Amino acid sequence: MNAIRKKINPGWILVAPFLLLVVALYLGPIMNILWLSVTDPEPGLSNYQKLYQSDTMARIIWTTFRICVVTTIFSVFLGYWIAYAMVHCHQQQKNYMLAFLLVSFWISILVRTFSWLMLLGRKGLVNDALGGIGVISEPIAFMRNELGVLIGMVHYMVPYAVLPLLVNMQSLDMRVMNASRNLGATGTQTFWRVYLPLTTPGLVSSTLLVFILSLGFYVTPAVLGGGKVLMIAEYISVQLLVTLKWGTAAMLAALMLLGVLAMLYIMSQFMKLSTVFGGSSS
Repeated sequence: MNAIRKKINPGWILVAPFLLLVVALYLGPIMNILWLSVTDPEPGLSNYQKLYQSDTMARIIWTTFRICVVTTIFSVFLGYWIAYAMVHCHQQQKNYMLAFLLVSFWISILVRTFSWLMLLGRKGLVNDALGGIGVISEPIAFMRNELGVLIGMVHYMVPYAVLPLLVNMQSLDMRVMNASRNLGATGTQTFWRVYLPLTTPGLVSSTLLVFILSLGFYVTPAVLGGGKVLMIAEYISVQLLVTLKWGTAAMLAALMLLGVLAMLYIMSQFMKLSTVFGGSSS
């Protein structure tokens, strides 16, 4: 008994009740969702059969997947170059860039979405500016389509793409790149053959993080899509609040949960999950 007490940190005794409370409050609703997905409106897998029986369901899932993939590609591409610039610039410039990056996390997604609505609307700043200089004769339809949704989602996700890439790039030994140049490689060759492969863990983590977060977007597609771009999160809301099909909503939520857990597992094979959010990699 004394040996067990020595191995267990006394601090866990104080934390344990609160930890159990959090686990109960978190796992309880999740288990309820999984239960509803196979019992409402009747026991069985009828809700899951809709995945291949319903054309509407298949179209919504495909739309969500397509938008998330495109968002991830653009966000990671922009995030990579921002992180690269932050690592290789002067310390003062890096501090400024990091400050702007952190400020973006403090701005509500609703504020960002309505800002894009004002900028990209038919009478928004962008269309007025393009029309004023004679580039266009009619307003461009940025809103109420996938283009507007993608713009809003990429804008929101770029900072999240930067974080794991920045952590990964800061941990690289620059002497390896210097050795490559000393051996006769050009800057381009060093980047493609040395630097880029070394940043693969950061790229994988950034890609999975952005994709996972993109799956749950609700406000941006609802506002910028104008009801014409329906993604899974908004469809779940419709099933809960309008059609009252709780089983279908629970099935979609369970499907997203399992997908997220699978991608988190893949991410953990390349990088510690704590480093994705700026934690220590040791």
